[in-house]
Amino acid sequence: MDVITSRENKWLKMFRAALRGTGPAAGEPIGVEGTKLVEDAIRSGLAAQALLVSESSERELERILRAGSESEAGIPRGRILRTTDKLFDSLTGTETPQGVAALFQQPVWGFEDVLRGPHAMRRSTALVIVLAGVQDPGNVGTIVRSAEGFGATGVVAARGTADPWSPKALRAAAGAALRLPVLRGIANPVLLAQLKMQQVKILVARSRHPSDANSTAQWEESLQGAAAIFIGNEGAGLPGEVEHSADAVISIPISEAVESLNAGVAASIVLYEAARQRTQKA
Repeated sequence: MDVITSRENKWLKMFRAALRGTGPAAGEPIGVEGTKLVEDAIRSGLAAQALLVSESSERELERILRAGSESEAGIPRGRILRTTDKLFDSLTGTETPQGVAALFQQPVWGFEDVLRGPHAMRRSTALVIVLAGVQDPGNVGTIVRSAEGFGATGVVAARGTADPWSPKALRAAAGAALRLPVLRGIANPVLLAQLKMQQVKILVARSRHPSDANSTAQWEESLQGAAAIFIGNEGAGLPGEVEHSADAVISIPISEAVESLNAGVAASIVLYEAARQRTQKA
């Protein structure tokens, strides 16, 4: 493999756009940085378009190729690229680049996938987490990671939400966004109509102080049936059309001294409660 030394190389331009952007547009590749995340993406069955390693990170190549040999998609040998450490560092938005990155073809998920879960572990009862305007990619990644950890069937990032496939969100999700069915950019009215048609219960989550009385504590609401849990914007909360369409408002009781919970924390608590109830039911 020749070492790429020009910043104008077409592949380096593609990696730079993917690793420094806010998420891929339709048809664009997902940029993944770091040996562990690249391995996870390969083992998840994603099709690699190209693999890039820096000169000082070539020792990681054998490990990644081993993961590729164990997957159906693999890595095209003609798309294994090398570049200098300096050029690799200029491609990424991280403070300490890991010297390994890959471009992957976007997985194609439909609404039914979000309701039923990943292909390898289909579930009969939907548990969908909907991000309605969550703008911090770190929060988005945290929520996707918790969704996978607590058995959600899928994630919807509604219009106005940070992209779960953006570099920062992918790192925060620790690869979960590459395994769990994810829908991006859907408008809330369209999503609400689809959930109603499929008879999925629409739940909105928020924090509740002891003085509040217009919501149900999360453990008092049944989360055992098909449900979509909406998490709103960190500051503005949920859009009005979502609030008006909700079948129930569930809340996390918190101290009066605390104004609200971080979106990632709130979603994780509600997802844990859903998992607890569903385990008891089983």
